[in-house]
Amino acid sequence: MPPRTRGGYTSDAPRRRPTGSERRRRVHLREVDPVPDPDPVEHPQHDRDETEEVFEGARGGPIDRSILRSFHKHVAAKIWLGEDRAPLKLVNHGAKLQLWELDMERSRIYETVHRSGLAPLTSCSHRVASRPMLSAFCERWQPETTTFHMPFGEMTITLDDVASILHIPVTGSMISFPQPLRVDDANALLVELLGTTDVEASRETEQCRSPSVRLLWLRDHFSTITDASSDDDIMFATRAFLLHLVGCTLFADKSATSVAVVYLELFRDLSMVGSYAWGAACLAYLYRQLTTATRFEVRQLGGYLTLLQAWIYEHFPEMFSSPDMSYTESRSRALCWRPHVIPDSLQSVRERLDRLQISEVCWEPYVDHRAEHPLPDIAWYSGCLKCGQVVEPYHPERVLRQFGYIQTIPPRPFTPPRPDRSILLEQYWERWTDHVLTDQSRGRRCHYSGSGESVPEYMAWYDRISHRIVQPPQLRSGFTTDARSSLPSHAASTSDTRAARALTLLRLVISGGREQSVDVFWGALNEAHGILAGSDETSASHSTPSPAPASHSTPSPATLPFFSPATFVYPPAASDDPPPLIVPPPPASVAPPAASGPPPPLIVPPPPASVAPPAPAPDPSAPAPDSTASTTVYVHAKRKKKT
Repeated sequence: MPPRTRGGYTSDAPRRRPTGSERRRRVHLREVDPVPDPDPVEHPQHDRDETEEVFEGARGGPIDRSILRSFHKHVAAKIWLGEDRAPLKLVNHGAKLQLWELDMERSRIYETVHRSGLAPLTSCSHRVASRPMLSAFCERWQPETTTFHMPFGEMTITLDDVASILHIPVTGSMISFPQPLRVDDANALLVELLGTTDVEASRETEQCRSPSVRLLWLRDHFSTITDASSDDDIMFATRAFLLHLVGCTLFADKSATSVAVVYLELFRDLSMVGSYAWGAACLAYLYRQLTTATRFEVRQLGGYLTLLQAWIYEHFPEMFSSPDMSYTESRSRALCWRPHVIPDSLQSVRERLDRLQISEVCWEPYVDHRAEHPLPDIAWYSGCLKCGQVVEPYHPERVLRQFGYIQTIPPRPFTPPRPDRSILLEQYWERWTDHVLTDQSRGRRCHYSGSGESVPEYMAWYDRISHRIVQPPQLRSGFTTDARSSLPSHAASTSDTRAARALTLLRLVISGGREQSVDVFWGALNEAHGILAGSDETSASHSTPSPAPASHSTPSPATLPFFSPATFVYPPAASDDPPPLIVPPPPASVAPPAASGPPPPLIVPPPPASVAPPAPAPDPSAPAPDSTASTTVYVHAKRKKKT
């Protein structure tokens, strides 16, 4: 074998000196293959890392990482390795919208808002948002595909969802700004379009420390203007109301108290407000907020959370939703549900989504809504969505099942262009009819409505490029000492506290799933019964605890119970004879029902001395009664009572 040089190549290999331009570009031309190791050592081959253990088709990250290129920074990757993140803090301004309502005294402002197409936002926003539910779905969002990666495939919020849930326009001019707004420009915009003074504008932006204004400041300065005010004041108040409206809904940022002044430019000409594609801009902004929330260090989620929460209610009605029975299809679908905070923890919701089946998804939730609002053609648009400096890809071909079509393997997602190329993006958007999916790209419709069908090779491809299961099996919920200590105290004497403790205990064991053994469920019910009865000894006196295992450091996924074996209560050992039943005797006026077979042995206490039991009718075929039988029964019952 020829000797190797310091660079790792053979001495007789042809080499070429790089040119000056190649040196400046640091291009190194090597036209030979490296020499193999002279002493090869057999190393075991591992297809995946230890953290990528296969469990129900799930792996610690995709096998083919050409799609999810940034998965190593994803919060799901950290969760798989054992790190956890608390539920996200949510930015929800649903309650603030009711602090500035348009009544009959402000009809002129309402008319302009109604013509803008944003009037439904004043009534459809949810006042309550569920942190565990929204946080669990954020863990499944993938930025490269702008879709939620569920155990059975991809899902996302489409333009059809926006149009049905919010009833705001999804077609029109793209919302675009030439460049980010500076503080001085923001002050000038406030003076020009809201009629404030330079001092007031400068003071407000300085307090926000950004080109923004507080939502409270807008309400304090403009909410008192009525139809009796001057035309200029009404125009300023209308712009302020619209800025307050989009700051509380479509473009809610993580400051939680302010809104960017740059959106005020959209309300310069109030007659043109209705010409913008507000729904497309809202969806792009929410996509970006979800993408930011996938980073492990992020602790907050912005965007219009009513859209996200209502979308979850629509597509997973059996798991999370609570319908409003007074809803009519003429209103926006966001009002179809009663928002509520689910009692489950983030861990519980995470595991429920890991076990989610395709049959539990409502793929076409707007069938009854089509008469009022048909499917918009722009929902099939495949391209980019833009909101100011935010550009996000939109891929309906990845979620064909949400449109009633059989899901096929989609093409690779495209990388969106830079925001500074706004002219090209606007031209592309204006000709959106040239960029919708063709009938050939859509494929065939599902054989049954809402069946969620896919081609046979889809799941094998999806399992290779996705991260289907977020929680690894060895980290799934277990009833540990820490979980038990978080329950209310046994010493509490009120019935409400006992009921809360019993419900918490049952909720923990229910979230463990149906894979648990019967002993686990029996132990939880027995302990809950003892809590409700007011005594822990009630359940302990009829059971025998199992000895603690030798080690709890690395439980096996196959044997990991929901309760720790050292803490939950097992049922009593089975015997050949069933335990006797201790029941009171029936009243004298009521005859016992006739049994179809031989009755079980009954142990009854003796009657009081002052009351004689009724004498049964003599049976000539029966043997003579034993005079000691009643005494034997009494002694046995007395002994049972003593023990």
